[in-house]
Amino acid sequence: MEILAFIPSPSSGVVYLGPIPLRGYAFCIIIGVFVAVWLGNKRWVARGGQKGTVADIAVWAVPFGLVGGRLYHVITDYELYFGDGKDWVNAFKIWEGGLGIWGAIALGAVGAWIGCRRRGIPLPAWADALAPGIALAQACGRWGNWFNQELYGRATDLPWALKISATDSHPGGTYHPTFLYESLWCVGVALLVIWADRKYGLGHGRAFALYVASYCVGRFWIEYMRVDDAHHILGLRLNDWTSIVVFIGAVVYMVLSARWHPGVETVVEPAPAGGDVSLDKGPADADAEKSGKDADAEDSGIKDSDAGDSEALNSGAKVSENDGAEASKSS
Repeated sequence: MEILAFIPSPSSGVVYLGPIPLRGYAFCIIIGVFVAVWLGNKRWVARGGQKGTVADIAVWAVPFGLVGGRLYHVITDYELYFGDGKDWVNAFKIWEGGLGIWGAIALGAVGAWIGCRRRGIPLPAWADALAPGIALAQACGRWGNWFNQELYGRATDLPWALKISATDSHPGGTYHPTFLYESLWCVGVALLVIWADRKYGLGHGRAFALYVASYCVGRFWIEYMRVDDAHHILGLRLNDWTSIVVFIGAVVYMVLSARWHPGVETVVEPAPAGGDVSLDKGPADADAEKSGKDADAEDSGIKDSDAGDSEALNSGAKVSENDGAEASKSS
């Protein structure tokens, strides 16, 4: 049966700008990082933080995350790089694909913790600000799999099937575009976190935990569709088990955090010289603060006036008393 509609795959994962090769996989990751930092900065400032803080900490988090993602991939798929006929040098060729989100988040959190500690800010608050941006970064990064024609699902003849070229390791054909499914799911996760944070005020790491839990739900069923080689435990792929464990951990954290630290942080970043840094104040708060200052000034004026009147009366009394004394002496 001939497939009438499908998603084509790029003939090459590299675009040359003159002599300079621009790899689609790396380009998608770079775009994702910029999106995460941009949105994270907006959310951080809205929480009362300073501009530029997110980018400063990302300088620590991003390299750690890339190393962690690559380590997770190489460790869990070690047979691709080590053993007979394999070249271990390929383990360092990150541009050819192969990043595990679990390792990227885990080691990226270590880098973020170092950056937050240097700035004196709480890691959970910073993670809450970054949560939807990280989901959008993943949505962008998944298109790198499209450039590399990798990580697709089972064969299908659906109109949105992905056309894969034939190679020595697998036959060509049309398959489920699991990269597209996960990309769309991550966009939905980002919107969910933004909505829930605005409606319920998720602080102390709960917005990040919601991102993690909701991503795990999608990753579980998407991972189940994939046909690339993977380790299996009790009939499930390794990443399915990882999704289950991480999902449970995220939900438990959300429940315990809501009990121990309800609400949101009142201060997310130390005040710079000459001002406080706290949660943004709304118009009503600003008017109330202004009214309070005006009232204090008015009270101060009244007190000063009263003090002046009292002093004038005392002076008048003293003058009158002195005049009386002089009159008595004269008489």
